[in-house]
Amino acid sequence: MSTEWLLHCAASLAQLEAGATASAAQLAQYFDLPAAYLAKQLQALVKAGALAATTGPRGGFRLARPASEITLLQIVEAVDGTSSPYECREIRQRGRGALPAEECRTPCILAEKMAEAHEAWRNSLATTSLADIIAALPPSAPPRTRLRLTGSS
Repeated sequence: MSTEWLLHCAASLAQLEAGATASAAQLAQYFDLPAAYLAKQLQALVKAGALAATTGPRGGFRLARPASEITLLQIVEAVDGTSSPYECREIRQRGRGALPAEECRTPCILAEKMAEAHEAWRNSLATTSLADIIAALPPSAPPRTRLRLTGSS
């Protein structure tokens, strides 16, 4: 849930004019999300260096670097960490179906395939920047996002 929220928030911020900000409250309203929780989650992207936060009446969040330098993987890892979602616990060596130790000297084929899939997923996200996402949007999307998010066109 938080990952989806922050990917969309970062993509929305990438559509703003350079240097423009949007507050956590504006982003929360834009996506109909709980503002206090979203504000906390956005701090993970600040800590990761993807977003910058400013305080004061005109404060808010903006991209910390050009959109072309912020990958989807950086955003995902800021929220979810870097560990694989799959962890092999070698259950092939337990229970009634336990394999003998000599048949388990190499990694389990399922663990290998899950590691391959995770690496392919990471590579895909690492090679996709926020600029790539914005470039794939219809031309009307960024002006509409700016207008509805911050009230400016």
